[in-house]
Amino acid sequence: MRVAVAFDHRGVKIREHLLDLLASLGHQVVDLGTDAPEPRVDYPDKAREVGEALTTGAAERGILVCGSGVGASVAANKVTGIRAGLCHDTYSAHQGVEHDDMNVLCLGSGVIGVDLAAELVRAFLGAEFAGGDRYVRRLEKIEEMEGALRHG
Repeated sequence: MRVAVAFDHRGVKIREHLLDLLASLGHQVVDLGTDAPEPRVDYPDKAREVGEALTTGAAERGILVCGSGVGASVAANKVTGIRAGLCHDTYSAHQGVEHDDMNVLCLGSGVIGVDLAAELVRAFLGAEFAGGDRYVRRLEKIEEMEGALRHG
């Protein structure tokens, strides 16, 4: 699977661990940076880059890491077609994909450690959308909201 990954200046503290994990799992990484805590990089810029990678087909899923994961999640969800979820437990990481077709996993490097981050990434990338009438119906409602509310 092609996975777009991006980190803001606070997210870089788990960067190498996640890149090593993705390589060991055999995923193709679309590395959108950053790789150092300085200069500071704003999470909305990284969220946009991940969103664009998914919407253009350069990647199939995304992982976005900032300090808490909250800002990254808020920003990523502004991109039409992105369904980003902040997950700090494995149930949410796989259930978000299975039921909600989540395509971007957001993590907080200041909230979780590298071991939990690895578990979350495995759960997220190992899950598949379940499909089915009720889940598809809900996604269609989300898509309708995106279209209707885009222009006020």
